[in-house]
Amino acid sequence: MFDLQIYSLGLAAALTLGLGGWIASLPLKDVSIVDSLWSLFFLLMGGIYLLLAPAWGARALLVFALIAIWAIRLSAYITRRNHGHGEDRRYRAIRADHEPGFWWKSSYIVFGLQALLAWVISLPLLAALLGQSPLGWLDAVALALWLVGFFFEAVGDRQLADFKARPENRGQVMDLGLWRYTRHPNYFGEACIWWGFFLFALAAGGWWSILAPILMTFLLLRVSGVSLLEKDIQERRPAYRSYIERTNAFFPGPPRRSSEG
Repeated sequence: MFDLQIYSLGLAAALTLGLGGWIASLPLKDVSIVDSLWSLFFLLMGGIYLLLAPAWGARALLVFALIAIWAIRLSAYITRRNHGHGEDRRYRAIRADHEPGFWWKSSYIVFGLQALLAWVISLPLLAALLGQSPLGWLDAVALALWLVGFFFEAVGDRQLADFKARPENRGQVMDLGLWRYTRHPNYFGEACIWWGFFLFALAAGGWWSILAPILMTFLLLRVSGVSLLEKDIQERRPAYRSYIERTNAFFPGPPRRSSEG
């Protein structure tokens, strides 16, 4: 089900949250806080879609619970990870490229853009939360895929955080746990989560929301995820070259023998 009025209210809410984040970033001189807001955009929009839905079916309640679990965990994790470290180097590079006046340009380059992207990607949530059809087998598949994604994202994040917390691992490459099978288990998990949300939407008749998981997967692979993170990592960590040779970039798979080993 698609309702333009409700969907437009989602955009207004996302932009309002983005505006609040931008204002908060000014005295901090740190736009990295937008990363903590990213998942909260979806929680806010999902709440609006659910509140304005004609009725609350089992699928809507289930999907909103999954949105809340994913959004709160991810926002809390990123907030803890970034606390006390200043502005992330990615945003420092963006800041340097857009001076002078980045303080106001960041309102649309960073916060406005992410609010807009989140709104587009929220299409499956709109369909799943407004749909009125009963639960079926496709919902079970959607839940299974979502759970796989949440496992890879949450466990991958926890394993990386524990690795970085040990002083002896400073400058080393994380290749243990899930990171032994994919260089980006968290990004793989994120993609699975959004394809899971799409399957919920598809079960509700929202086939037209397929743009969202495609866009999210593209962003994870080519824009803000794998490509951006690995752009210069081999220069900062020479051992990463061997890690690339033996480990899949995205989809999990058995490790290969590297040329160095």
